[in-house]
Amino acid sequence: MLIRSLAWACLTFAASVAWAQDPGTLDPKPLPPIANPDAPTTPAKELFGRAREAAPLAARSIGSYAKGCVAGAMALPIDGETWQVMRLSRNRNWGHPKLVAFLERLARRVPQINGWPGLLVGDISQPRGGPMLTGHASHQVGLDADIWLTPMPDRRLSRAEREQISATDMVRQDRRDIDPSVWTPQHTALLRAVSQQPEVARIFVNAAIKRALCREAGSDRGWLTKIRPMFGHNYHFHIRIACPDGDERCSDQEPPPGGDGCGAELDKWFTPQMLHPKPSGKPRPPMTMAQLPPECRQVLVAK
Repeated sequence: MLIRSLAWACLTFAASVAWAQDPGTLDPKPLPPIANPDAPTTPAKELFGRAREAAPLAARSIGSYAKGCVAGAMALPIDGETWQVMRLSRNRNWGHPKLVAFLERLARRVPQINGWPGLLVGDISQPRGGPMLTGHASHQVGLDADIWLTPMPDRRLSRAEREQISATDMVRQDRRDIDPSVWTPQHTALLRAVSQQPEVARIFVNAAIKRALCREAGSDRGWLTKIRPMFGHNYHFHIRIACPDGDERCSDQEPPPGGDGCGAELDKWFTPQMLHPKPSGKPRPPMTMAQLPPECRQVLVAK
């Protein structure tokens, strides 16, 4: 049953992962109006995907990472001294203020952590969170962020470069280990440092990357607990922070299992069923507003 569930997740993530490296556009077009936005069958992603600004409400994350929304989100500035936001046409550099502040603090430390000039930041959330038109199943409550496994260059990227260039694939073609021609000790140092931050609940990486970290961790292995294998995530790693204190309607994930996760738990990701899953079943229907917390309707319509 577990293998089948994970195989289904693989199929769900496959489109997301491929799409994550798709180029953006220099001329994004507004989406056409929805004929009947109040219809109960209207997919929530169509509604949240059209929000261009944050809800002018007190900041709070509502619901769970894959079924919720965010009020009072902040945009991570597209340029910082030690970070640059990628794929600007997606307008997904919004997050809970706690996450935005965390990313800024982390980026400022990167030159000391591993010598990189800074971070390239991928998708965080939409302005009001919620389900996305394309890509991620999570990233809905403003507490998830994708960080490219490619160091920020020591110059400012052009708008065209931010829409067109791809991150580096860190995984060997057979998916069983990292590609030693591109993986470096600096990657390990960065992931170790991020995992040790108290706000961080989980970090998702490709299973081959987790395998490399298990091999390179040495005797200090406690930081490996938060680093969880996930399909895709061979171009970037996914930071998930815990629900902010006081956000009573935010649902934390259960803590990860104890231990370093480097034994049989990791081995199952390299079975033939996991490396080459077979399609099965029908796609799940898109989420509607009725499936989200009731407060998300207020977030959606707030002006």
